[in-house]
Amino acid sequence: MKNIYGLMILAVAAVSNSACDKKNDSDSRQNDQIVDVAVPKVDSVVLHKTYPGYLAASQSVALVARVDGYLESHPYQGGDFVRKGTVLFTIEDKNYRDAVDKAEAALNDAHSTYEYAKSQYAAMKEALESDAVSQMEVLKAKNSMEEAAAAIKSSEAALRTARTTLGYCTVVAPFDGHVTASSYDIGAYLSGAASPVALATIYADAELSAIFSIEDGRYLELIKNFKDSIGGVDYSKMPIDFSVELAHDYTGDLSYMAPSIDKSTGTMILKASIDNRYNELKDGMYATVSLPYAFEPNAILIKDASIGTDQLGKYVYVVNDSNKVVYTPIEVGETVNDTLRIVNKGLSPRSKYVTKALLKVRDGQTVTPRLTE
Repeated sequence: MKNIYGLMILAVAAVSNSACDKKNDSDSRQNDQIVDVAVPKVDSVVLHKTYPGYLAASQSVALVARVDGYLESHPYQGGDFVRKGTVLFTIEDKNYRDAVDKAEAALNDAHSTYEYAKSQYAAMKEALESDAVSQMEVLKAKNSMEEAAAAIKSSEAALRTARTTLGYCTVVAPFDGHVTASSYDIGAYLSGAASPVALATIYADAELSAIFSIEDGRYLELIKNFKDSIGGVDYSKMPIDFSVELAHDYTGDLSYMAPSIDKSTGTMILKASIDNRYNELKDGMYATVSLPYAFEPNAILIKDASIGTDQLGKYVYVVNDSNKVVYTPIEVGETVNDTLRIVNKGLSPRSKYVTKALLKVRDGQTVTPRLTE
C-alpha cells in the first residue's frame, strides 16, 4: 500500500511540473521583447577622407603710403566692398604738385635750349662751307645740341618720376574686394617715403581657395583616379565644411597641386577654389575638406544611430535566425548623407541589425524582431 501511495504522489507531481513548464514557455513567448530591426542597404558611394585647411582670398594686397604727408581722407568704412579704382586714401600732395610743376618747367627749358643749340649747329655748318668758322667750332656746336637733347630726356624722366610720386598721394583699390579698416586716423602724419606705411588690406574674396595638405600616398591615389577616370569620383565638387553649420552648403573645385612633396612632412599642398556667392566666407577661416579618393560600388550601409561603442570598439546587435540577439563587433568607415555609416567588416547584406532601444537588449536575449526600413 505504501508503494502504491508513493507512486500516485510522484505521478501527480510529474503532471503538475509538466503543466508549469508549458505555462512558463507560453509566458516566455508572450514576454519576448519586440525590437525593430533592419537589413543593411547596399549602394554605390564615393569614399572621402577629411583634411583640415583654411581659406585664402584669390588676391590680397596691403595698401600702403609711399610718400610723406598728412592723411587727408579715407572715404570708406572698414569692411566695405569697393570696386577697382575706388579712391581709398588721399595724402597731402602740395609739395609733390610743386615738384611736378618744377619738372615741367625744367623740361620746357630743356626744349628751348635744344632748339637754340640745334639752330646754332645748323648755322655753324653753313658758315663752315664759306670758311667763316673752323671745324672745331662746328664740332662744339654739335656737342652743345647733343647735350641739350640729353637734357630733354633727363627732364622727361624727372617729370615722370614727379608725376608718379604725386600719384602715390592717392591710394586706390587695385581690384574689386573688401577692405579692412584704416590703420591711421585722418590728420596722422605718414612717413612713407623712407619705408612704405601699411594703411589697410584689401581682399578679392568673391572666390576663395581652401588650402590643405595630403599625404604623398594619397597623392598617388589621386593620380591613379585621374588616369583611370574612375566613375563617381568628382574633384570639382568636394564638400567643404566648417566648425559651425552655415546657411548654405559649399563645394570646392580642385584647382592646384604643389609641384613637390615636402620632404620634412611627406605631404603636399592642394587648393580647392570656392565660389563665395553669398559672401559668408572670409579669408583665414578654418575649414574641413572632404577629398574623394575611391568609388565603392557595393558599400554596406546601416543607420549610424544603431551603432554602439565600448572598450573594444564599434558594435551592433544582430538578431539571428533563432531570434536571439548577438553582440557583433564591426569596423566602420565614413558617414553617408549624415545618417548612414559604411560598414567595412562584420556584417553581411542579409544581417538583421537592431535599429532602436539598444540599451534594452542584451547578448543572447530572445526577441521578436520587427522588420523596418
